[in-house]
Amino acid sequence: MNTSDHARANAHANAHAHAADTALAFWDGVHAARPAPDDPRPNVRLTEVVTGLPSGTALDLGCGNGGDALWLAGAGWRVTATDISAVAVERLADLARSHGLAERITPVRHDLNTSFPTGTYDLVSAHYLQTPHDLDRAAVLRSAAHALRPGGLLLVVDHGSTAPWSWNQDPGTRYPGPRETAEGIGLAPRTWAVERADSPRRIAAGPDGRTAEVIDHVLVIRRRLGVQV
Repeated sequence: MNTSDHARANAHANAHAHAADTALAFWDGVHAARPAPDDPRPNVRLTEVVTGLPSGTALDLGCGNGGDALWLAGAGWRVTATDISAVAVERLADLARSHGLAERITPVRHDLNTSFPTGTYDLVSAHYLQTPHDLDRAAVLRSAAHALRPGGLLLVVDHGSTAPWSWNQDPGTRYPGPRETAEGIGLAPRTWAVERADSPRRIAAGPDGRTAEVIDHVLVIRRRLGVQV
C-alpha cells in the first residue's frame, strides 16, 4: 500500500469512527433526556405476535427503554438485548435486576454498523430500528434472519407515520412499507417465508402522555424448518 492508499484508508477509518461517535452521542442524548422508566411497557406488535408462542431464546435489536426485553423475560424467554446507546443498555441492566430478571436478560451494547450479537435465536425482534445516522438496515436484518434457528421468527416493526413526539419531524420523511423492506433484505424464499406484511393503525401514547394515531409497518418472516441455506 502506497502513501496515498494509507492516507485514504486512514481518512476512511477516521470518518467511520466519527460517524459512530456521533450516532452514539445522539442516542445517548435521546435516552438521557427522558426519565428512566420504572416499568416500561412492551410494544403492542411484539405482544400481538409473540403471545402464545413457546418461549425460547430472543434477540432484541435496538432495545431502547427495555420494555420488550422485560416482557419477553417475564414470559419465560432468555433475551439478548442490544442497543447503540450505553445509557439504554445500562438502564436495562438496572431494570433487569430490580425486576428479578437479571438471569434471563443479557444487555449488550452494539453499533450494528460494525458488530452483530453472536448466537442463534428462536425470535429476533427489531422494533423501530430507524435512525438519522448511516445504518445498512438491509444488512442488519439479513444478519438477523441468518441468526434464526429453523422455525424461528424475525419480527420487524417500523414507523409508518410521524408521531408528534418523534425525534424526526421532517415532513419529507419516507417510510418504506413492509413488502419493500422484505425485498430489500433479499432472503431466499425457499429458506425464509414472509408470514405477515401489513400496515395497521393504532392509538399510541408518547413519553409526555400525548396520544395520536400512528401507523406501524409490520413484517414477520419465518425461517423454514428442514431447509439448509
